[in-house]
Amino acid sequence: MNADTAVAEIRELRVEVDGRVLVDAMDLRALPGTVTALVGPSGSGKTTTGLALLGEYPEGARITGRVRVAGDVVGHVPQQPSAVLNPARRVGALLYDIARHQVRTLPRARRRAEVRHRVLTALDEAQLPDGEAVLRRYPHQLSGGQQQRVVLAQALLLGARVVVADEPTTGQDALTKRRIVERLAAVAARGIAVVLLSHDLDVVRALADEVVVVRGGRVVESGPAERVLRTPEHPWTRRLLAADTTPGGEPAPEDPAADEPVPALEVRGLTARHGGVPVLRTDTLAVHSGTTLAVVGRSGSGKTTLARVMAGLHRDHDGTVLLDGAPLPRALRSRSREQTAAVQYVFQDARAAFDEHRPVLDQVARTAVRLRGADPAAARAEAADTLDRLGLGAETVRRRPAGLSGGELQRAALARALLARPRVLVCDEITSGLDALTRRGILDLLTTLPRDRGGLALVLVTHDLDTAALATRIAVLDDGEIVEQGPAGRIRTAPRHPFTASLLRAASWRRPAAGAGHGAPPGSGPS
Repeated sequence: MNADTAVAEIRELRVEVDGRVLVDAMDLRALPGTVTALVGPSGSGKTTTGLALLGEYPEGARITGRVRVAGDVVGHVPQQPSAVLNPARRVGALLYDIARHQVRTLPRARRRAEVRHRVLTALDEAQLPDGEAVLRRYPHQLSGGQQQRVVLAQALLLGARVVVADEPTTGQDALTKRRIVERLAAVAARGIAVVLLSHDLDVVRALADEVVVVRGGRVVESGPAERVLRTPEHPWTRRLLAADTTPGGEPAPEDPAADEPVPALEVRGLTARHGGVPVLRTDTLAVHSGTTLAVVGRSGSGKTTLARVMAGLHRDHDGTVLLDGAPLPRALRSRSREQTAAVQYVFQDARAAFDEHRPVLDQVARTAVRLRGADPAAARAEAADTLDRLGLGAETVRRRPAGLSGGELQRAALARALLARPRVLVCDEITSGLDALTRRGILDLLTTLPRDRGGLALVLVTHDLDTAALATRIAVLDDGEIVEQGPAGRIRTAPRHPFTASLLRAASWRRPAAGAGHGAPPGSGPS
């Protein structure tokens, strides 16, 4: 196929559901061996456009326009990988099924070895080098980042000529993000067209050949990445780029509760296991009233397991979790209503945390009724106000979860936790799926929460060291161990552990817009 012939093309696409236009007059062309990036805020129509290339549309949608894809296979790396991984099957079973289909023409004696080779190669190419261990696990035993890379391995196994990557670096640490960028660049180098849906402008700068900027379901600007990112013409594009260079929030002050004898939440003598295998150990970790603790580490390092232990969502562990000095029951279902309200957890996968059949507003309000005994009408009003302050208007929150983008659902999940009026709020990568403007607003809010919410203690689980800079203290996890913890300023400027130093170096990678595209190597940092 000629390099100038599109392998995927969208012309004048309009998708409308119940009178609400999701995308309007959408145009997109993806050429072999190139990366075309759709950039825009949550709810702008990026995912709807990407799914159109797979022939998937929201239920009841009215569709006009034309979508053409060469061949019959489109690889898909979704924003929420758990949604496409069968929880009842091991990763090996999922991948072997794909590979077996591809080797049917080989002699029977060669098939088994070839299947295994293809699966392990795909895992390695997707930055999961410990393939043997991953194949034995179920999806729920993997971190969000590991699940995402398994889905990328599926796409590579399928041999698609087009890969739609929907926020593929969401929730990834800097080291893994860089490697995912390298892997997608290698996919394009093999002549595959990559359609990248992303709010992460660093990733777009590093990968994109063409950039399409969308807002409200319409294209506001498009063109070569170098031109759009360096000299944007549309005011919205300029605003988006400006927000990306301005961090949200303000760094937290030094620990104001350093002399407080009893932390709001403390973990002591923890050993957590998956399937009987230890995956996390820590002697002690604490967060005080009115402060923020950032837990930083690579995907799979144990960050989410630690957060789930705090919230009573991971029972297979030894050790003690204390709230204001008093031990908490290990399992959430054994905690009282007051204890449950006191420690709230905001999931990384917000979509999986909502009932798909009920309006979002009702689900958020229900938290105040169930955990605080609030009057239903008052709870509904409080929910609407909290959601509005997080940028979710009345029309949006009356929808069911399917009618909200991933970023919008993350904000709704935060609102739901706040309605419990918690003593401790544990946030697991809640800014990872947000565009630059929305992320800045959420970080501004998170910065003020410990001060404005009566001494709330905030735990931020994040791969993003810019987000961690807003914390009072930082704890760094590597391979299930806390390798370093201390004041945020000291950790970021004078790390004492080599792994922390490597994270800081990797987080500094940037590529200038000039020469943007996947031909040049990523910037500095460890390999």
